[in-house]
Order: sequence, then structure tokens, then C-alpha cells
Amino acid sequence: MTLQVIAAASPRTDLAFTPTPERAMTPAETVRQFLKAMEALDYDVGLKLVSADCAYTNPPPLGTVHGPAGIRAVLEPFFAPTLENDFQILREASDGAVVILERLDRHRLADKWVELPVTGVFEVQGGLITYWRDYFDAATILSEWPAG
Repeated sequence: MTLQVIAAASPRTDLAFTPTPERAMTPAETVRQFLKAMEALDYDVGLKLVSADCAYTNPPPLGTVHGPAGIRAVLEPFFAPTLENDFQILREASDGAVVILERLDRHRLADKWVELPVTGVFEVQGGLITYWRDYFDAATILSEWPAG
């Protein structure tokens, strides 16, 4: 197994990639493109990068959903109170189809910024995300989030 590790001295801002006919996106580029779309709450663009049977898992009590509709059903209401999102990639490692990102997900609410350290594990097959699992302390984000 060869592990490619990309350690960033500062948060990465180059999340976007535009594929060309000559070159498809790598799994890491696919994941970064997906996160860029989700950061902007562009579900239509982001969810085109997710397979129909993708499993998306969050820590309890949030659990697992499947496919673009399931992911949208979780993220859309969660992000509803956000005015702005900033997903900073702190470290990135990839091996073939597997991409691991250490992130700082920042969410601007009406009265404050909420920051959540997250580690995400993704698998990409055929240019689509087939597996996505985020690891974070759910109590941290839920205690800072508006009720509703």
C-alpha cells in the first residue's frame, strides 16, 4: 500500500478543480470539489458527485443515510441557519480510492462562528463518492447550534 500524504502548513483554499476531457478528477479532487459545493450549499452540483447508493455516516445520534436524497435530507436542515460556511482542509491523505481529510468546518450563524474539528473518510469509485464517514464530537456542534 502506498499512502500519499499531503500535509498543509495552513488551511487549503484550493478546493475547486475543473476536469478536462483529457483528465478526469482524482479521488482527492472529487472529494475537494464536493466539499467546495457543499461549503457554498450548492446541493445540485455537490450531490452529482455522490453515487446513488453512497453511505453517509455521522456519529450518534445522527447515524447513516444513503444516496444523494438521504445526504440532502441531513445536510439541508442542518445548514439552514448558516449564513456562511468555511471548510478548511488541514491535512489530506489518499491511497487509491480512499481519501482522508482532517478539516476544520466553520459555520457562521446569525450571532457567531461555530467551529467543528472533523475527520472525514471518503471512498470514490468511477468518479463518484460511494462512502463518506465524518468523525467529530456531536455534542460539541449540537451544544452550539440553534434549536429547531
